[in-house]
Amino acid sequence: MMTITYIPTRTELVNTSHEIIPLLQARANWHEQHRRLHDETIEALAQAGIFKLRVPTRYGGYESDTRTLVEVLAELGQGDGSTAWVAFVLVANTWLVGLFPDAVQDEVFTTPDVRVSGTLSPTGKAERRDDGFVLNGQWHFQSGAWHSQWSVMAAMSTTEEGRPAPVAVLIPTSELELLDDWDTAGLRGTGSVSTVAREVFVPAERVLSVMSLLAGQSASQLNAEAPIYRSPMAPTIAAAASGTPLGLAKAAMTNFFQRLPGRGIAYTTYAKQAEAPITHMQVAEAAMKIDEAEFHASRAATLVDTKAESGEAWTLEERARVRMDTSMVARLAREAIDILNTASGGSSIYSSVPIQRIERDIQAASLQGMVLPNTNLELYGRILCGLEPNTVYI
Repeated sequence: MMTITYIPTRTELVNTSHEIIPLLQARANWHEQHRRLHDETIEALAQAGIFKLRVPTRYGGYESDTRTLVEVLAELGQGDGSTAWVAFVLVANTWLVGLFPDAVQDEVFTTPDVRVSGTLSPTGKAERRDDGFVLNGQWHFQSGAWHSQWSVMAAMSTTEEGRPAPVAVLIPTSELELLDDWDTAGLRGTGSVSTVAREVFVPAERVLSVMSLLAGQSASQLNAEAPIYRSPMAPTIAAAASGTPLGLAKAAMTNFFQRLPGRGIAYTTYAKQAEAPITHMQVAEAAMKIDEAEFHASRAATLVDTKAESGEAWTLEERARVRMDTSMVARLAREAIDILNTASGGSSIYSSVPIQRIERDIQAASLQGMVLPNTNLELYGRILCGLEPNTVYI
């Protein structure tokens, strides 16, 4: 255990992340081709302090708030969407470890810059056995699995009274079988492979109730006073998910303007695309959508941080609105990218032009279960109409 003597400010962490954008851009095609992140990318993230963002300070971490995390991920997303998404997943699961008993944290956080992947979809089964549980099952979409030492896996179990209940199970990733099945249209570099557990024994202290996590209840005594560990799971993770789409939209805008000088519009009299009124309309609309996306990302992160600091109880409407804000970030980012992609002309379909990858990445990110706009529109609308939510992940 160690205590860090200096914690970088939000501005410092964002600036450090900004500095590695060129490296991420240079590696983006490699990530796509190999369907995972390059080891040098993981090392660059470690050097930038990304894996310390949600680690308790007593282990040398930064205990950064949600606003910092979102802004850092948005910078990474301007370099490569897959890198930003993997960083989001690893940091989110590292935060979850901070809610486990302190002895469990001692075991995990002894590894410097430890990386924790996982999935919240309870497609596995955890059976009570002696003084622990036995985990079996298969999960899909485990982003960052190739690069993690530990994994937080959701599974269905039973209470001591025999009622079904979802649990979060923490195991070494080496105890999972990783299936090399990630071959997708977007976010190819995330390596979000399927994983399998076969008769994996898990000590009882490494199993937590998902319902307790959703309620914002922690099994850690030493983290009890740290604001970031006082937040319920769903809003905390949902708010952080907005960083990658926001970064992708900003990347699309940057790429568009980099290619604009010298471009004309084919089969028209416009020798310079920048002089065409349609171009002015397109970039203005895209810019406004990105501004709107930034508002929603900021509102969600600020609410999570404010509630964590004050300890004030969450309302159902606030919980649903955070998920809705994240969906709006994804939807607005996708709309902005669509506009810019359409305005980029036929030459943009070459794989060497980043905007075609950005377009595919935002489509993939927008389909993630907790980000999907249609799902969250219905959820938020139900709450506004006075109905009960149609999910426990709120």
